[in-house]
Amino acid sequence: MTLSIANLDVRYGAVRALRGVSLRAETGRATALIGANGAGKTSLLRTVAGLHRPAGGRVELDGADITGAPAHRLARRGVCLVPEGRQLFTELTVAENLRMGLHGTGVRGAEANARIEEACGLFPALHDALGRRSGLLSGGQQQMVAIARALVRRPSVLLLDEPSLGLAPRLVTEILTTVRRLADDGVTVLLAEQNAAATLRVAHRGVVVQNGEIVRDDEAAALLADDEVSRHYLGSSAPPASDDAGYAGTPAELPAVLRGPLLPS
Repeated sequence: MTLSIANLDVRYGAVRALRGVSLRAETGRATALIGANGAGKTSLLRTVAGLHRPAGGRVELDGADITGAPAHRLARRGVCLVPEGRQLFTELTVAENLRMGLHGTGVRGAEANARIEEACGLFPALHDALGRRSGLLSGGQQQMVAIARALVRRPSVLLLDEPSLGLAPRLVTEILTTVRRLADDGVTVLLAEQNAAATLRVAHRGVVVQNGEIVRDDEAAALLADDEVSRHYLGSSAPPASDDAGYAGTPAELPAVLRGPLLPS
């Protein structure tokens, strides 16, 4: 499904988080939102997912107006958000968390098991962790659970908020290449990331968000080749602490697969 956003305005009281944002996320393509912390990326995803009502503008899904629709209705239409911070039920097992992803779908029994198996197929590390409490997993494994919990619904539109935050380089590789694989399989993917260098190497298109506005919208390859984008968004920065013993924050730190040629578009 094609997600179209036109002149979107989002406010939190007197604070204007988004200003006239317009973009398209197309079927079978991964679109990356890049920008500094506080640029408005999360506000955009949460508004599209129905968690915040916009002050103005329009959101369409394959031409149908979904502006301001509540999150549960959008989820039934195939719009799924994987929030920043994972937000798992840490006292529940991995399998129980994945079953929670099916809440409200009516999917049970053998079909539920098949969907869980399908989601775990993308993240083989979860197979052996299904009976473990999710709160005991590493940060990378928890992120896999968070994504898999959305995937059991077989979404047509997948919204991801900082999926690589705080992860070791090898896990960044696994998460982001899986995101690209989902897009190649026909899912419309819109992901917000501060890890711009890695993300633009797996995304088809990139959108630069600054102070609540879109300042660039172009093919990922063009943004990677742009000196100004490189200087402001792909340069070195001090890596934050990580519970997975590393962070792929700058081009020099990226795994080889994400420093090499772009994935074919």
